[in-house]
Amino acid sequence: MPDGNAIFREPWEAQAFALAVSLQERGEEIKKAQANGDPDTGETYYHHWLAALERLVAAKGLADPQTLDRTREAWRRACERTPHGAPIELQPTDFSD
Repeated sequence: MPDGNAIFREPWEAQAFALAVSLQERGEEIKKAQANGDPDTGETYYHHWLAALERLVAAKGLADPQTLDRTREAWRRACERTPHGAPIELQPTDFSD
């Protein structure tokens, strides 16, 4: 963040950040995660926000940690098969173990 403004490498990073800010503004408690001891050097801050959102989802009972892990893995599979620049689409097979 050379000029102090957030720089997002991918659209989902900006979306996760916007969701976290929106929740915080509505009174939800969001704390930056310290995933694996990462002090957030400004390069990975969106991972901290995403981790905070995942904790909030689990705490509210909207999804358990296993479902979040399964969904994250499904997205990884979908990303791997999707050509660069093409929309990523989840398929039922992405959720198979």
